[in-house]
Amino acid sequence: MDPEKAHHFAFDAIKLAQKVGLTKATRKFFAPAPKLKRTVMGIDFPSPFGLAAGFDKGATGILALSDIGFGHVEIGTVTGQAQPGNPQPRLFRLVEDRAVINRMGFNNEGAEVVAARVAQSRQQLKADYSGTRPVLGVNIGKTKVVELEDAVGDYLASTRQLAIHADYLVVNVSSPNTPGLRLLQSVESLRPLLSEVGELADHTAGRHIPLLVKIAPDLSDEDIADVAKLATELGLDGIIATNTTIGRDGLTSPAAKVEEIGAGGLSGAPLKQRSLEVLRQLRSMVPADMALIAVGGVTTAQDVKDRLDAGADLVQGYTAFLYEGPFWARSINRQLERIL
Repeated sequence: MDPEKAHHFAFDAIKLAQKVGLTKATRKFFAPAPKLKRTVMGIDFPSPFGLAAGFDKGATGILALSDIGFGHVEIGTVTGQAQPGNPQPRLFRLVEDRAVINRMGFNNEGAEVVAARVAQSRQQLKADYSGTRPVLGVNIGKTKVVELEDAVGDYLASTRQLAIHADYLVVNVSSPNTPGLRLLQSVESLRPLLSEVGELADHTAGRHIPLLVKIAPDLSDEDIADVAKLATELGLDGIIATNTTIGRDGLTSPAAKVEEIGAGGLSGAPLKQRSLEVLRQLRSMVPADMALIAVGGVTTAQDVKDRLDAGADLVQGYTAFLYEGPFWARSINRQLERIL
């Protein structure tokens, strides 16, 4: 089946299970063990393992994904304006590498529409969980048609709609699928963007909304050091490392197949080593109380433990979910309970 159609088919099945009450009835079966609870950025997480942005772009399945064991669900990327994303096909499997290449292009219904769903889901999570509930993160990005010089205003439009409903907010400047977006990772561009988004988020919500920035694995070590320094200077709550890569090194898949697929961000197992390197570099440079969320090449509970040992406070997965199926988060949590 076409990978994007397969994604929608599987996701719709999970959402249907939630709608008819099946995931709620089996919630205890999927729930992380109490010993996995941890507090990060002042927020109580039922498990250090969560689902990265990209799977639920439109906040349509937060409750279902929470029910099957993810300690947090990060929705998005959401943009200020609705947009269809790039032309299809735009999602490709590299089965031999347990990897995926995507050039989705931030396809979503826009901040105003998504915000209503996030608000409803957050209220339902509060009602459904008497103890530590799954955490809801919101990831925002730039609308494609908005010029780079107007990017701050576009991010602020999303912030105005979404911040009040988020447990934490992520500024995504690292997707390779929106032209020019990664230029916003320069310190000169990041400083005003993060400062203004953080100020508006807190003002709109009437409380402090933890703010993080998501960076690419393709940054040089010097650029990573600059981001770490800026994050420390601004008192940012955290950094997510890392997004997908534009690199194609070390793949098992035939070169001709990879070349035929063309442009896009590579995620999955081949990203493991570089993401771990970026995590270690950041941990050595930022304050101990700044949260680091590790993502990229996470498949097993041992991968999660390796990230935690390297200084991550939380760990996210995504691509392996497409290969491992709906019991993946439960399996990770059960194994983590044994090895931590």
